[in-house]
Amino acid sequence: MYKLISKQGTARRGEFVTVHGTVQTPAFMNVATCAAIKGGLSSTDLEAVNCQVMLSNTYHLHVRPGDELIKELGGLHAFTGWKGPILTDSGGFQVFSLASLRKIKEEGVYFQSHVDGRHIFMGPEESMRIQSNLASTIAMAFDECVENPAEYEYAKRSCERTVRWLERCKAEMERLNALPDTINKNQLLFGINQGCTYEDLRIENMKRIAALDLDGYAIGGLAVGEPKEEMYRIISAVEPYMPENKIRYLMGVGTPGNIIEAVYRGVDLFDCVMPSRNARHGHLFTKAGIININNNKYEKDTLPIDPECSCPTCRKFSRAYIRHLFRSKEMLAMRLAVMHNLWFYNNLMSEIRLALDEGRYEQFRNENAEKLDTRI
Repeated sequence: MYKLISKQGTARRGEFVTVHGTVQTPAFMNVATCAAIKGGLSSTDLEAVNCQVMLSNTYHLHVRPGDELIKELGGLHAFTGWKGPILTDSGGFQVFSLASLRKIKEEGVYFQSHVDGRHIFMGPEESMRIQSNLASTIAMAFDECVENPAEYEYAKRSCERTVRWLERCKAEMERLNALPDTINKNQLLFGINQGCTYEDLRIENMKRIAALDLDGYAIGGLAVGEPKEEMYRIISAVEPYMPENKIRYLMGVGTPGNIIEAVYRGVDLFDCVMPSRNARHGHLFTKAGIININNNKYEKDTLPIDPECSCPTCRKFSRAYIRHLFRSKEMLAMRLAVMHNLWFYNNLMSEIRLALDEGRYEQFRNENAEKLDTRI
C-alpha cells in the first residue's frame, strides 16, 4: 500500500507498506541480479549501505540455480538472508536483450538460454509462477521490451499485447496467491507502461493499465539510449495519468541527475546497475562529481573517496589505497568501491526525502542535478 505524505509541485514524498517492511520514498533499489550484488557484497553489506529494497532478476534465477530450487529452500529471503522488501523483474528485458533466436507469439516468447542454449518458453503465466516460487515482495508483469526507436505501428501492436499479457499476469497471480503452498501469499504486482517515445501510445497504455487497479505502476522502455530530454518528456506526459495513490517506478534509471529530475516529475522508485557497474571500473560518485580513482593524481592522495561521505569505505580507506587495489587487481578494490557508490545512491535518496520534507526540493534540484553527473 502506498501512502502519499506530501507533494512539492509534482515531486512526491511517501511510504510504501509491504509484508516485508515499509519503504520510505523516493527510494533506490539496489540491484542483486543473481541474488548478489556484483563486487562481493552480501545482504549484510546492503544493510550497512542503508539499502531499503533489493532487486533480483527472474530470468537469471530461473536459468540458474532454478526457481523451484529456491522455493524448496524457502524463497529469496531465506536463500539470501535479506529481510527487507525484494522486487523481482519479470525476465522480459533479459529475454529480449540476452536470449538468442527468440520468437514472440501471443502466448509468450520462445527463446534459447544465454547460459547453455537450452530452449525455454516464457509467457505471463510462467513469469508469475517463477516469481511466486522466488517469493519476492513485488513481482513485475511480463511485458515486451521494444527497441527504441521503433516504428509506430509495431510499438502500438506491442502496447496492445503488453496489456493483454498484463491481464493474464493479474489473473495468474491471484490464483498463485491463493494456493496453500505459496510462500508469499501477499505478493504484489506492478504493471509496466510501454509505448517507446510516442506520447499518445504512452498515455493510452497508461490509462488502460491503470484501470486494472494494480499495486504499483512502472515506466519501462526508457534509458535505453535515447537523449535524457526525451526520457523526461515521456515521464512528464505519462505522470498525469498515473494513479496518485499508487507507487510509481522508473525502470533502469539512472544517473544521480536522472533520479533528481525524475523525482521532480513525480517518480517514487528507481533501480540501476550504474552505481555498482561503474564502481567495479573505478568510477566513483562524490558530492563534487564523478572521479576515476585509477587516475595518477590519486596515487598519493590520503583523502577518502569523498570527504563528505560517511560510508564504510570512506570512514577507513584513502583514495591512494583504493587506487593501489585497483592497479593490483585485488578483489577488495571492487568491494570497497561498490560499497561507496551504493551508499552514495542511498544517501542521495535520503537527502532527496529530507529536501521534500523541508519544502526545498526545487533548490536541491538546482544545486545538484547537473553537478552530481559531472566528471571531475
